[in-house]
Amino acid sequence: MSGDSAVDVAAKRLERALLTLEQRLAERLKQAGAEVGGLFDQDRAKLAAELDESRARERALEEAGAEASAALGRAIAEIKQALDGAGAPQEQ
Repeated sequence: MSGDSAVDVAAKRLERALLTLEQRLAERLKQAGAEVGGLFDQDRAKLAAELDESRARERALEEAGAEASAALGRAIAEIKQALDGAGAPQEQ
């Protein structure tokens, strides 16, 4: 055994096995991190797209609200004008 005892040989084998295990574990963790990072990127992209859609919808609703307000203002003005004209004495 070239001067190494059975315990020394077993210890060296154990050290090599632990080193191999650590290397494989590091690879797995790296792969898992890349997968999780990819999922976060997908979620971030999806949320950004949904936010853009929500903002576009908000702008459309604001425009519709402004148009409705303007139409309501015109209707009120027409009603006031009609009431003012109906209340005036008619000349014959």
